[in-house]
Amino acid sequence: MPDVGRLQTSVESRINNDPIPDAKIEISYTGEPDSTFETLTTDESGQTGQVELKTPALDYSMEPSETQPYAQYTLHITAEGYEPVTITGIQVLPEATAVQDIRLMPVGAPQRWPDDIVIPANTLFGNFPPKMEEAEIKPVRQSGEIVLSRIVVPEYVVVHDGAPTDNTATNYYIRYKDYIKNVASSEIYATWPDATIRANVLAIMSFTMNRVYTEWYRNKGYSFTITSSTAFDQKWSYGRNIFSNISLIVDEMFQNYLSRPNVRQPILTQYCDGQRVSCPNWMTQWGSKYLGDQGYSTIEILRYYYGSDMYINTAEEISGIPASWPGTNLTIGSSGSKVRQMQEQLNRIAKAYPALMTITADGIYGPNTKAAVEKFQAVFGLPVTGVVDFRTWYKISEIYVGVSRIAELA
Repeated sequence: MPDVGRLQTSVESRINNDPIPDAKIEISYTGEPDSTFETLTTDESGQTGQVELKTPALDYSMEPSETQPYAQYTLHITAEGYEPVTITGIQVLPEATAVQDIRLMPVGAPQRWPDDIVIPANTLFGNFPPKMEEAEIKPVRQSGEIVLSRIVVPEYVVVHDGAPTDNTATNYYIRYKDYIKNVASSEIYATWPDATIRANVLAIMSFTMNRVYTEWYRNKGYSFTITSSTAFDQKWSYGRNIFSNISLIVDEMFQNYLSRPNVRQPILTQYCDGQRVSCPNWMTQWGSKYLGDQGYSTIEILRYYYGSDMYINTAEEISGIPASWPGTNLTIGSSGSKVRQMQEQLNRIAKAYPALMTITADGIYGPNTKAAVEKFQAVFGLPVTGVVDFRTWYKISEIYVGVSRIAELA
């Protein structure tokens, strides 16, 4: 019998990141694009409520199967003053919330990105080339091999959408967290155990951070950070939907990577599916799922595959963020410069998102600030606690940076 998943969408301008209210989103089954069965309209925050959609049974995503474990839907998005966009192949899993962010180009603006989006299969179901083996630790004595002096979480990564030598492939500037969420949603299933998802997210982040830290492709004369080719790197798909539980995990863990004693660089944590492709000494995705089923913790899953000397580490710096996490949660009774900074950022965000309330930036965390934080958390898909924890702090910073810039790199 079919199960049910959820889909939530948000629409914003590609030029200034402002939300687009009153955008119309027509939903149809992929393969039947003219059979619209539901139409949604965005609110003043450019968002729609969650809509329930039919999916295959949950069991299909819990074991390797020849039956596609997710349903696919097509969205056609229109808004006054903007070019229309069609997104085909949105993946909706049972008992999970798929999130589709949509960015529209104003009519008459230069077209720098594809008009329409076609989302490829998840790598566990589709046919993609397996990863070619590399050394997990790159040599450090070669002149120019290691460029960065410290481990830094980048604000952006440049993704080459093809094999490294494909000169026709497009380079995309993508926020680091958005890149990780995209890859995880492309390579595993959001229905898996929490510990399994965390282990895979850590492997994806550490792999990416190794590419960043070693400047792997730039040292080879390329102008990008990483590719979307599974033979060389990890699967990234332009414009694809992500899943809310994966998004929350990345927001919580994005400063982390994997390391070994006496090795400064993040480990290039390679992996494979473990079913169609075998990879001794690497993590297997299906194997990590089964360990999660048995109650293994995140670090236990990672050490099962990569060895007992694998550790979760934290980057020294996060690039592109106005000021760092204060180290403790901000809540009723908190005060000081960090509270004031957070209040000022919320007020700037409220100019773009009318649903958010403006507060007095006095450095005192009172009831009004708590209410503003709760509204922000609700709008941006965070647990509504009224407490500025690590995830909320960096989400505020991320949205503030986005709306306060005149234009993005991308």
